[in-house]
Amino acid sequence: MKNRDTGFPKADAEHDFLRARRRQVLSRLSTWLRREPDDVNIMLPFDEVVRALGRIGERRIGTRVVRLDSIVGSVDRGRDFDRRFRPTSARVRQRWERLALASRRGEHIPPIEVYRVGDLHFVIDGHHRVSVAFALGLTSIEAAVVEVRTKLNPEGIRHRGDLIVKDYRRLFLERVPLRGEARAAVVMTDHWNYAQLGEHVEAWGFRLMQDEGTMLDRATVARRWYDDEYLPVVRMLRQADLVGTRTEAEAYLWVACERYRLMRTHRWDDEFFQTMRAQQS
Repeated sequence: MKNRDTGFPKADAEHDFLRARRRQVLSRLSTWLRREPDDVNIMLPFDEVVRALGRIGERRIGTRVVRLDSIVGSVDRGRDFDRRFRPTSARVRQRWERLALASRRGEHIPPIEVYRVGDLHFVIDGHHRVSVAFALGLTSIEAAVVEVRTKLNPEGIRHRGDLIVKDYRRLFLERVPLRGEARAAVVMTDHWNYAQLGEHVEAWGFRLMQDEGTMLDRATVARRWYDDEYLPVVRMLRQADLVGTRTEAEAYLWVACERYRLMRTHRWDDEFFQTMRAQQS
């Protein structure tokens, strides 16, 4: 709903705050009624995000105009504002209204400070300014940006719970350092599957080294596993119509675990796929 101006900036700033608080409460109620996860309205904590993705380094890139909807988290003020930077209590009211009044009067508002991770931004300083900008219906804000490089791309992170999957994927790729197309192809939706697949690939690599009588580094094992084991099996899974609604990596892990349980062998043959197709039907 569009903000209505009374012509009295101070009164309008007070109404802005009350409106933002009301929207925050209604959002919490809506989340409860829809039985959504508790973390959908919680802003993402910068430290947890970067730890899950694996921090490499950072650099200052100067002042930029950033979209407000790309600001999803905070360094240390997650208690005072929700995911859309609506105030969670009256604790911030005095400063909030002072900034809203300044904005309504057209006074200069200094740029906020943010970390940039991929396309996401996390507020270092300026939480109240972001909150006021949201409340006034703005779509962008000036920010002094520090770009943080990470091992994994933050794509797909929407809620705090998504960090678990990213963290396990980062650990998996440290154990199984896939590159390029292979890295992009092996994707899981359940974080624990990454741990299981990591164990499986390491065991496969150990058997390979025993067979060949030589030591291989992790990168070589990862490449050989993907080319010699994963791709051929995934092709057979597609032909046998056994992928279903899973990702291809999840389908591979499923039949690999079932193969060992059912047959105590590491062969891939027609009999095995017939057994798996019968189980799925």
